[in-house]
Amino acid sequence: MKEKIILLMILILSLIIVVSVRADEYDDITKQLNDLKASLDSSQRATANNEQSLRKLNSQLDDIKAQVAHLESEIVKKENEVQKGEQELAHQKTLLDNRVVSYYKHLGSNSTAFIQLFLGDDLSTSLKQFFYQKTVMDDDKRAIVSIVMRVKDLEARKAQLAAEKDRLGPIKEEVDRQATFMTGEVTKSKAYESQLQQQIVQLSARQQEILAQRLASLNIPRSAGTSLRGCSDDRGIDPGFSPRIAFFTYGAPHRNGLNQYGAWGRAKSGQNEEQILSEYYPGMSLRKDYDQNTNITTTTGWSGTVEEYTKRIYEVPNSWGDQGGMATLKAQAVAARTYALNSMQRNGSICTTESCQVFNPEPKGGNWEQAVNATAGWVLIDGGNPGFTQYASTHGGYILNLGKFDGAGGNPGSFSELNERAYDRESPWFYCDWGFRPEPEYNKTAWLKPDEVADIVNTLLLVKRDSGTAENLYQTDKANPAGKETWDTERVKSELRARGGTPYDSVTDISVGADFGSGRTTSVNVAGTSFDAHEFKDRFNLRAPANLQIVGPLYNVEKR
Repeated sequence: MKEKIILLMILILSLIIVVSVRADEYDDITKQLNDLKASLDSSQRATANNEQSLRKLNSQLDDIKAQVAHLESEIVKKENEVQKGEQELAHQKTLLDNRVVSYYKHLGSNSTAFIQLFLGDDLSTSLKQFFYQKTVMDDDKRAIVSIVMRVKDLEARKAQLAAEKDRLGPIKEEVDRQATFMTGEVTKSKAYESQLQQQIVQLSARQQEILAQRLASLNIPRSAGTSLRGCSDDRGIDPGFSPRIAFFTYGAPHRNGLNQYGAWGRAKSGQNEEQILSEYYPGMSLRKDYDQNTNITTTTGWSGTVEEYTKRIYEVPNSWGDQGGMATLKAQAVAARTYALNSMQRNGSICTTESCQVFNPEPKGGNWEQAVNATAGWVLIDGGNPGFTQYASTHGGYILNLGKFDGAGGNPGSFSELNERAYDRESPWFYCDWGFRPEPEYNKTAWLKPDEVADIVNTLLLVKRDSGTAENLYQTDKANPAGKETWDTERVKSELRARGGTPYDSVTDISVGADFGSGRTTSVNVAGTSFDAHEFKDRFNLRAPANLQIVGPLYNVEKR
């Protein structure tokens, strides 16, 4: 590329003179990802180094194109002038012939007048006749010279026009060729970078899948009707050391659509089922006469009408109906019914676990069956068909797919306001530090010591300085998923120093910044240094001991 740029600059100068799942998979994935990133970095560096030159060359090409366009317009003008001149030439030739005849006629007469000047009797009359004829001759001579010069000028312009056309043709062709070349080279470079970036995103998604498999050990609940607890609030538990730090996540995956605990909070505040549905599915319309005999088939072999199916959904507690939450059960019935119809259209069947929605062959009965009967035939429609009505137990105060606060009043301005006003604040999964340390000294909590937090921060500092070290920076209490050596705390410090970094020995000064409009942690601030919250979360989830995890986009840090 560099050689092409140099050649192109020379050519332009000349024209100007003329005019990222398994452990064994992980190793392969990481290697591919690093190779792709290296290729992309190389291409982007080359592009960065050449972009200024390319812009300059393009500017010069634009100047040349402008000059060519100007020359073309001038040639057209000259062609018109020559054509007009040729039309006048015939007339001028006639005038020339007449002037020549007149000139020679008066030349003879003037000679006679000159003789008569000496022989004639009337000197005064002879002088007048002589000078008159001389004046006429001079006029004829000037006219003849003028006509001859105009003819000569016209012929010269015709010759110049032909020469300019001959020179302009190759120049225009070369300018067009180079402009096409420049556009093609830039397009190919961008396409190559885009292709690499797409592959990197795909491989990174694969790495995220591996992280998701690690998160599975947490038993994160998706349904409010589950008996799984999944996490505990460690703020009131003393592990026996201080200072201590823990990272608390708001809500549990996936935070899209209906928020079950949020809907319960809304119902207890006075909202009915239709109001609740409109808050969580604002782009869908509610149809109340859908065919109740539509068939639903599960992947376990059960088959029946959509209404009989919905009576067998175990997603929310029956007890909520006795605690001011019948509207919640009705809204959930509509969402579950719609979800099943949508799944049938997409897949021809529906699974019976939290991966879809919890189904039991025996009807749930009680308040739930009352809610199903009260909303029989109610379906949310999106684009003429049953919509994709996602829902989950606890959103943590925000509806992620809508990017809005799920609570009373406007957006909160702090974590304390969020904790007070979120509709799902009564959920046991609203604010959790996920995972626990099995060792006695940690009292089965997720608390970390200051030096352990420092180690996580140091791995982030190191991988930002050298992405090639990432395979050595997984948690030290489990086997390395890439089959490489896992560097301990001191090795990480040493490697960081070797790359010009300054490692932390202990971290207690740590806080987070958050966007309380969309519900995302934006930064993690350590002793005056700010880190991207998403990068910190990923590094924490890869380095933190045991099964400690940050499981969502909105999280906070607690210190005791």
